Amino acid sequence: MTKAASVDTMAPSSEVVPLLRVENFSLDLAPSGEFVPVLSNVDLTIRTGEVVGLVGESGSGKSTLALSLIGLVPQKISKRRGGRIVLDDTEITGGTRRALQSVRGRKIGMIFQEPMTALDPAYRVGDQVAEAIRRHTGVSRAEARRRTIENFKLVEIADAERRADAYPHELSGGLRQRVCIALAIACRPQLLIADEPTTALDVTTQAQILQLLRRLREELGMAIILISHDLAVIAEFCDRVMVMYAGQIVEESPIDPFFIQPRHPYSSALLQSLPENQLPLKALSVLPGSPPSLGMQVPGCRFVARCAHAQSGRCDVTPIEMTNEPPRAFRCIRADELTLPGAAR
Repeated sequence: MTKAASVDTMAPSSEVVPLLRVENFSLDLAPSGEFVPVLSNVDLTIRTGEVVGLVGESGSGKSTLALSLIGLVPQKISKRRGGRIVLDDTEITGGTRRALQSVRGRKIGMIFQEPMTALDPAYRVGDQVAEAIRRHTGVSRAEARRRTIENFKLVEIADAERRADAYPHELSGGLRQRVCIALAIACRPQLLIADEPTTALDVTTQAQILQLLRRLREELGMAIILISHDLAVIAEFCDRVMVMYAGQIVEESPIDPFFIQPRHPYSSALLQSLPENQLPLKALSVLPGSPPSLGMQVPGCRFVARCAHAQSGRCDVTPIEMTNEPPRAFRCIRADELTLPGAAR
């Protein structure tokens, strides 16, 4: 499984200043009163026009990282332990509420997992998009309405003028998702975060939404972070992939090398769970165990309890640092000793 030839892999370049920089970012949350570590030492760069896939099991920290990038993690229950997030020339970490409001929608947009809850049920969908346009551009109501219709047509909503006057419950799931995309790109942000944008949609609509995102990326030049459990989508759509496990990035790689020969056992285990890697009439490949519970302190590699290649006295002693071998990076001290299987070709 490899990415379509029409999407060019962007090789890292030290000469290109990244659009987004996440530097050694660590975050604690207090969902029940006591702060526990959720993200630890996350490093991430995104270049202009690049599409990066973010994968990992539920609870690995993908959505929390996405919300941190846009400054939407509630301050009352969160505490930054270290690091910083910089978008272009704007510091996200430590930014004031007013500063972050000026960034959201204008420099960075987000498509949330569930379009029905992302839209306000009490307002017409066109008014919600127009409000975002007016807030960031200061144009008149008539001009905001015109741009809203233009955006609806851009995301291929048929009969855009009539649909703009509909309430969310009057639209299908696919149309609501297109409205959410129109809202996210209304002010032409430099970076778009798509958090499981096709999860609740049927297969045909999923393909249409992904094709739409691909076209918007080409036409508008936006960088995209795609969060997904679907590795086939990641392979087809992204330039690079980043794998998260228990609040850490454990592997970063261009798409093709990742699917051919992963460098982290967790990445390999994810790839072995793909349907094309299953043998007929044989039990499905399953990754045993569960990720560490929230806040659980693991002295060594966080994957050690589930790893078939772990060695006592090596993998379970001290935290594992990232090994950088550009354009790849991985958090495994045995990577050079192992030949890990990838996806079926």
